[in-house]
Amino acid sequence: MKEIEKNHNGKNLRIGIVQSRFNPEICEGLLGECRAQLVKQGVAEDDILLATVPGALEISLALLQMAESEKFDALIALGAVVRGDTYHFEIVANESARCINEVQLACGVPVANAVLTTDTDQQAIQRMHTKGGEAALVAIEMANLLRELT
Repeated sequence: MKEIEKNHNGKNLRIGIVQSRFNPEICEGLLGECRAQLVKQGVAEDDILLATVPGALEISLALLQMAESEKFDALIALGAVVRGDTYHFEIVANESARCINEVQLACGVPVANAVLTTDTDQQAIQRMHTKGGEAALVAIEMANLLRELT
């Protein structure tokens, strides 16, 4: 049986990142780890484009525009939705995840989803370093996988 091995070589990949500005400390932490991992894996700084949006619900529209531009091999969504006292958390968490997934399915461009959905700020802070770096690896791996499959 032939198997496609995972490939985290980011050389010559173009990566788009959409980051929410809501919960800025957490989102900046996600971005820092994501960017560091992309560069570590060989993605050139000039091949990374960052777009910021007000909140998690706006991420998918910016991702869609990036995907439809055909300028990117993979995209990354960064944000944080922290539970509050109202039902708003469920709406934002569920809809942002659904719409982010719809972008990759509609356009065929992989999207690594690192929009944290946590009960507390402390949980988000604990996860931001790991998830930012993981999102970079997912984006690179999926871009390389799709290249192998086509």
